[in-house]
Amino acid sequence: MGTVPAADFLHCIRSARLSAQISRTSTMKYSWILTVALALTASVAQAQTTTTSATTAAKTPVSAGQRKAAEELLQATSTEKNLAASIDRMLALQIEQNPGMKAVEPEMRAYINKYMSWASLKDELVQIYAQEFTEKELKELTKFYLTPIGRKTIEKMPQLMVAGMEMGQRRVQEHLPELQQAIAEKMKTQAPSDVK
Repeated sequence: MGTVPAADFLHCIRSARLSAQISRTSTMKYSWILTVALALTASVAQAQTTTTSATTAAKTPVSAGQRKAAEELLQATSTEKNLAASIDRMLALQIEQNPGMKAVEPEMRAYINKYMSWASLKDELVQIYAQEFTEKELKELTKFYLTPIGRKTIEKMPQLMVAGMEMGQRRVQEHLPELQQAIAEKMKTQAPSDVK
C-alpha cells in the first residue's frame, strides 16, 4: 500500500475540522440516507456471516433454484412491506428531528422511491441472497422465518435496527469532539511535509 499524499491527508483533516462546525441538526439531515440503506436488510438480518468476498460472489453462478429460494425468503420475511415501513419511519424521524425538512419531504420520498424502493431493489437483493446462501440454506432460513419466533424476529428487527442506528448516531455525536481534538493535536505535532 502506498503512502497518502500530504495534500490528501490535509484535506481529510480540514474536513474533520469542518465537521466540528456542523450542527447536530444538519448532520442528522443527511443521515437518513445511511439509515434507510442500513434498514434495507433489517427484516432478514441474521447472525450468520460468510467468507465469500464481493468479487467472488459476483462471479458465483446462481441457479434458478437459488433465485427462487431467495425470492421466497424475501417474501417470507415481508421484505417489501418492511422496507416501505422502514423508509416511512426514517423520513418521519428525520422530519421530527429537523422540522425544516418537511418542505422537501416530497423530493426525498421521490428520490427514495426511485432508487431504494422494493421495485428498484428486488432483483439485486434476490441476487445477493442467492450468491451468499445455497438453495438449501435459503429454504432453511425461509422455514425459520415462518415459525412464530421467526415471525417475531421479522416484526421486531426494524425497530431494533432503528434503535441501534439512533444509538450509534448519538454516540458519535457525543464523542466527536474527542476525535477532533486528537486530530488537532496530531496536526500540531506534524508539519505538512512530515505527513506521508
